[in-house]
Amino acid sequence: MASGFFALLDDIAALMDDVVVMSKITTKKTAGILGDDLAVNAEKATGFVSSRELPVLWAITKGSALNKLIILPIAFLLSAFAPWAVTLSLVLGGVYLAFEGAEKIYEFFVPHKHAKETIDNSDLSKEDQLTLEKKKIKSAIFTDFILSVEIVIIALGTVLGKPILFQVLVVTIVALIATIGVYGIVALIVRMDDLGYKLVSYSGKEKSISKAIGNFLIRALPVIIKSLSVIGTIALILVAGGIFVHNIEFFHHFLEVLPTYIKDFIVGLLVGLAALLVVKLFKAVKKKLLKDKGTEV
Repeated sequence: MASGFFALLDDIAALMDDVVVMSKITTKKTAGILGDDLAVNAEKATGFVSSRELPVLWAITKGSALNKLIILPIAFLLSAFAPWAVTLSLVLGGVYLAFEGAEKIYEFFVPHKHAKETIDNSDLSKEDQLTLEKKKIKSAIFTDFILSVEIVIIALGTVLGKPILFQVLVVTIVALIATIGVYGIVALIVRMDDLGYKLVSYSGKEKSISKAIGNFLIRALPVIIKSLSVIGTIALILVAGGIFVHNIEFFHHFLEVLPTYIKDFIVGLLVGLAALLVVKLFKAVKKKLLKDKGTEV
C-alpha cells in the first residue's frame, strides 16, 4: 500500500515537472500575442483621469478572466472530440493576426483620421463620462477575447496528442500567466506618469535624482506605449507566419534557405497583405452597392 502511494506521488511529481517544462515552452510560443495583448491593453487603459485608471483596468482584467473561462472549456472539448478543429482555428486565427499586423503597417504608411473618444472631458456630465468609459472597457474586453482565443488555441496546439489532463493543466497555466502577467504589467505602465509626478512634486524646485527619475518616467510613458505597439505589430506577423509555416505544407517548404524568423515574417506579411486586400475590396464593393441602392431609392 505504502509503495503504491509513493509511486502515485512520484507519478504526480513527474507529471507536474512535465507540465512546468511544457508551460515554459508554450508561454514562449504565445509570447508574441502576449506582447500585442500588452500593447493593446496599455493603450486602452490610458486616457482616463488618474483616479479611474486602476478601476478601469480592474474591470478589463475581470472581463479577461471571464473570457478565459468561456474559451477554455470549448477549446478542451474541441481537443478531445475534434482535434482537426483546433488546427483549423489556429490557421484561421493566424489569418486574423496577420491581417491585424498588416493593417497596422498600412495605417502607418497610409494614415487616416480616427474618431477619438475623450474620457476626461469636463464638458460632459458624470453619466456621459461613465457611458464613454463603459464603451471603452467593452471594446478592450472584446479585443482581449479575440487575443485570448489565439493564446489558448496556440497553447493547445503545442500539446495536441497529449493526455487531456496534461492539456488542461498546461493551457490553464498559460491562460493564468496571460491574464495576471499582462494586466499586472499594464497596471505598472499606466501608473508610471503618476509616480513620476509624485517624485517631481516631492523634489520641489531643486535639482535632484528623484526629480530626474520623475521627469524620465513622465516622458517615457508615451514612448513605451508606442514602442509596445511597434513590437506588438512585428510579433503579430511573426506569430502568424509561424502558424502557417508549421501547419500548412506549402509554407513549410517556402523559402527554406532563409532563417526561420525572416521566413515567418515574410509569410505572415504576405498572408496579412492578401487578407487586407480582400477586406478592402469587400468594403469597397459593399460601399458601392449601398450607394447604388441609395441612388435607386
